[in-house]
Amino acid sequence: MVEDFLSDRHKIFYSIGEVSALTGLKSHILRYWESEFPTLKPEKRSNGRRAYRKADILLILAIKKLLYKEGYTIAGARKKLAAARRRPSQDKDMLAQLRDDLENLLGVLRAEKRKKR
Repeated sequence: MVEDFLSDRHKIFYSIGEVSALTGLKSHILRYWESEFPTLKPEKRSNGRRAYRKADILLILAIKKLLYKEGYTIAGARKKLAAARRRPSQDKDMLAQLRDDLENLLGVLRAEKRKKR
C-alpha cells in the first residue's frame, strides 16, 4: 500500500490525515514526533496545516520501524538517525583526503621520473 501511495508522481504534498492512514499512526503521534526528531519538519501551509513530502513519509516509516519493531527509545532512534545522516559527509571527507594523498603521491612519482631522465 505504501509503495502504491508514494508512486503517485503528480502528488507532492500529503496531508496529516493521509500520512496517518498510510503509516497507521495517529496524527497526535506524528505531531509529537515532529517535536522529538529535528529532521522531521513538514512544511506548514498558510492555513497552518502540515504538508508532508515523500521524504517526510519515508522518515516517519524509518522512525516507526526503529521504535516499534527494533525496540529503540526515542533518544536511541534519534541517535541512530543522526549517525546515518553523518555517514555521507564522513565519506566525502575520507574521499577528499584520499584524493589529496593520491595527488601528492602522483607529484612524488613525477618528480622521481624527472630525476631519472
